Amino acid sequence: MLAIRGKGKSQAYKKRKGKIPPQAGIKKDSKCFFCKKKGHIKKECVKFQKWLEDKGNPTSFVCYESNMVNVNINTWWIDSGSTIHISNCMQGLQNLRKLVGSEQSILSGNKMGSHVEAIGTCYLILSTGFILKLEKTFYVPSFSRNLISVSRLLPFEYSFNFSESSFSLFYKSDCVGNGILSDGLFCINSQNNTTYDSMHVHTGIKRCVIDENSSKLWHQRLGHILIDRIKRLVNEGVLNTLDFTDFETCVDIIKGKQTNKSKKGVTRSSDILEIIHTDIYRPDLYSHSHKYFISFIDDYSRYMYLYMLHNKNEALDAFKIFKAEVEKQCGKQIKILRSDRGREYYGIYTEDGQTLGLFAKFLQEHGIVAQYTMPGSPDQNGVAERRNRTLLDMVRSMLSSSKLPKSLWVEALKTAMYILNRVPTKAVPKTPFELLKGWKPSLQHMRVWGCSSEVRIYNPQEKKPDPRTISGYFIGYAERSKGYKFYCPYHITRIMESRNAKFLENDLISEIDQTRNIVSENDHSESQPSTSSDKLIIIYNTPQVQTDIEQPIIEVPQIADDNRIDQVEELPRTFEQRVEPHTSQEYDGTTLRRSIRPKRSAIPNDYVVYLQEYNYNVGAENDPESFSQAMSYKETELWYNAMKEEMNSMKSNQVWDLVELPNGVKSIGCKWVFKTNKDSLGNIERYKARLVAKGFTQKEGVDYTETFSPVSKKDSLRIILVLVAHFDLELQ
Repeated sequence: MLAIRGKGKSQAYKKRKGKIPPQAGIKKDSKCFFCKKKGHIKKECVKFQKWLEDKGNPTSFVCYESNMVNVNINTWWIDSGSTIHISNCMQGLQNLRKLVGSEQSILSGNKMGSHVEAIGTCYLILSTGFILKLEKTFYVPSFSRNLISVSRLLPFEYSFNFSESSFSLFYKSDCVGNGILSDGLFCINSQNNTTYDSMHVHTGIKRCVIDENSSKLWHQRLGHILIDRIKRLVNEGVLNTLDFTDFETCVDIIKGKQTNKSKKGVTRSSDILEIIHTDIYRPDLYSHSHKYFISFIDDYSRYMYLYMLHNKNEALDAFKIFKAEVEKQCGKQIKILRSDRGREYYGIYTEDGQTLGLFAKFLQEHGIVAQYTMPGSPDQNGVAERRNRTLLDMVRSMLSSSKLPKSLWVEALKTAMYILNRVPTKAVPKTPFELLKGWKPSLQHMRVWGCSSEVRIYNPQEKKPDPRTISGYFIGYAERSKGYKFYCPYHITRIMESRNAKFLENDLISEIDQTRNIVSENDHSESQPSTSSDKLIIIYNTPQVQTDIEQPIIEVPQIADDNRIDQVEELPRTFEQRVEPHTSQEYDGTTLRRSIRPKRSAIPNDYVVYLQEYNYNVGAENDPESFSQAMSYKETELWYNAMKEEMNSMKSNQVWDLVELPNGVKSIGCKWVFKTNKDSLGNIERYKARLVAKGFTQKEGVDYTETFSPVSKKDSLRIILVLVAHFDLELQ
């Protein structure tokens, strides 16, 4: 009556041993595509047949009923010959999934196939109250009985105890169910074998009459619209009269339409330093050193202090400086500091609460109340956030109107802060300066940011024939002095402070007025002074089309740094003559004077291009070529930091070992190679220094005999990987 079958492949090939002799119809040079041996083909290969047997084709088998009887479709029967659980009804099945591979049909004892509709998990409530979980139950509508596979339950610590007319089901040595013998098969007892409720733990909900006048029903039908809109539909006669008494708070509306609450009824401080707003911002603009700035804004006066930071960890140091200054100057103490939940302010939040950082601990030690915004609510610190936007808007506008290098954004930012502290705002009745200091500010010294200026600087080496001023551009106001800050691209010290200057505000740099050639902080033209001299050369460039005007090259002595004094040399004046264009009607027959400048070939060869890189400003022609030159540049500190970084890198990577020099052997020297890395716009990104050995001083046969180059081919690497995979090795 029962038929059990394992793996579905034929077992005939198991008895065959050894190789298959070559067949008559097969050529001796035929090659098997599986074992790669000659004399047979793949379908007759012993190894291939053995591989198929090992792979197998799992097939599910169940018993076959030779004597069909009428049974209740909701009864469950124990079957020791079935390899799967089978249900003839979809009710009670959970976690249904799609069928894959051989699961689409099962075989009975008479080798007849039955179609499987679905596979899921069935929960059966037994008569003892125990819930029997039948995983991977097959739904087969053509079966008349629901079958429980014994072999499927045994791995889950179930066991059976059969007798002549009954059986018991044990789970971990506890009896959890029983059954009786009926029609030659054992039927398990469940709580109710006459209804479908016992097949599922959740009995379901009975159908009821739908109340068409329910407001809750129409609220769901209309996509969870507001109840007021439903009432309007009733009043306009679109809907019948509804019962609104059954309407309750809809949780689905809250889940789908909840928004952030707006800040209302904010209480302003009544005195200075009661509340300080702070925030750290990164404008993502180019800078040699500073990447962030931190702002401190007094809530009462809206006066702002601003400090530049290299990284966010410097926030506490900036606050200490701010706290000491304002408390000393104002005679009051900071009471509340309001910020976001950044790690530099807040610390770390865990399930146990806040883990204080250094900033939070400092506030706690000095009795300052810390107020933090909620996550994702920057509007709670809106004073600082809005001020950041205002500052960046002003910086972009100032840089756009002046056409100065973007690397001067720090100076533009400080100037914007200086201006905002002295102009009125909607939040306070007076200017922030007046509310904090007590008197009205003066704006008579204000100048247009980025305008051209003629600056007189202090130069003890100045001679009588030398010019009294140098050309520069106004970029801000001195912080601790009464004066201005200027950007002088042709001076050794490019950013300078001076009180004496003539501002040419009407000649602001624009696309129309290009009478001056602005040299950015990182790009140097051919007219820049040589690295071996401390003199400045200023070239007044003229428009491309002019009459005959002499353009002198003036050499101006600079301020001596570190007591370095160089003698000023006189250069002969050079003249460049250009011809004003005119039409054929204006030609009077006179000979035109043309430029005598030597012409270069339009397309030189590669060798000439390489030799003329300096003339075409290609590469880093201004980089120092020796250590002494690097120490004489104004970027001495930057080059020194680059060399220090190179030495630390070599030390950490253990580039060399210190040993005693053998007798009769001379050591190889070394030299520094300096290079400035620039971006696509020509701005300097990094000062780079490398310490290299002078290997060219070695002689072959004396200092070395062989040379090696660490080069590997891809083919060699592939061979190694194939060997590692084939022999199951480990590659290190």
